[in-house]
Amino acid sequence: MKRKIVILGATGTVGSKISENLLSDGHDVTLIARNIERLKKFQSMGAEIISGDVNDVEILTNAFRNADSAFLILPDNVKAENTRSYQRLVTGNFIRAIEKSGIKHIVNMSSLGSHMHEGNGIMGGTGEQEVRLNQLRDVNVLHVRSAYFMENFLRTIALVKNKGINGTAADGDHSIPMVATKDVAKIAAGHLADLDFEGKSIHAVMGPRNYTMREFTKIAGKAVGIPDLQYVQIPFEQAKQIFLGNGFTEDFVDNLLGMASGIKEGIFNYQKRNQAATTPTTAEEFVKEVYAAVYNT
Repeated sequence: MKRKIVILGATGTVGSKISENLLSDGHDVTLIARNIERLKKFQSMGAEIISGDVNDVEILTNAFRNADSAFLILPDNVKAENTRSYQRLVTGNFIRAIEKSGIKHIVNMSSLGSHMHEGNGIMGGTGEQEVRLNQLRDVNVLHVRSAYFMENFLRTIALVKNKGINGTAADGDHSIPMVATKDVAKIAAGHLADLDFEGKSIHAVMGPRNYTMREFTKIAGKAVGIPDLQYVQIPFEQAKQIFLGNGFTEDFVDNLLGMASGIKEGIFNYQKRNQAATTPTTAEEFVKEVYAAVYNT
């Protein structure tokens, strides 16, 4: 059945893939973004493009009205002086638009670790968003709790090329679930189109198995001709100075590094893996299909 579906965050790694999946399946898709230039591909596929952002409650309301479902994602704001206040504001905007529009099915992008409301850094905001969306009456909400994105390794390709190492502030030997965003997008798109959820529910998306940062780095290095590529845990203070030098606010950086710290404390590992949570794309497949292609461009 053809659905009318609204997607927020269509310029992002997950939202773009959801949009492509739904448009390819013939659904009536509306995309909302500030930078609509990046959405021309989807416009050519038949999407309606609306210029706006998460602070435009009227635009969100009008888009949600008469839609069968909508995909929400809490965007990062690296300039936020108070990250939690910003996240709280955006969640409030979503709730007002949902209530005013009458939309009945929401797929909310969340994360493993959002069951905690402190000790998980920036994901404290996604946890709070889950709780607040769960207070909506007569609205079906499904939270897609995703594992650590394999695509995060693309962000450190410059470090690999320039320094011959891979590294983040996260512990190198703590095993966590990792997932390719194409697998997350397939699951989210399916729920948006099928409307196969009622009440308030959670769908964990955990990839094929757990990996350590060091293990994944080895797999990535082998794919790009550096079989001895090493993973180095960057000291928190050094990582903080790098982020601050890139123009991020101190509060945002503290929240970001709080997530890195929480990884070792087990925030990603409380969820038990089952068939519904296990997705097919392995690290080996991801680095061959995506990482190596980006590295070699």
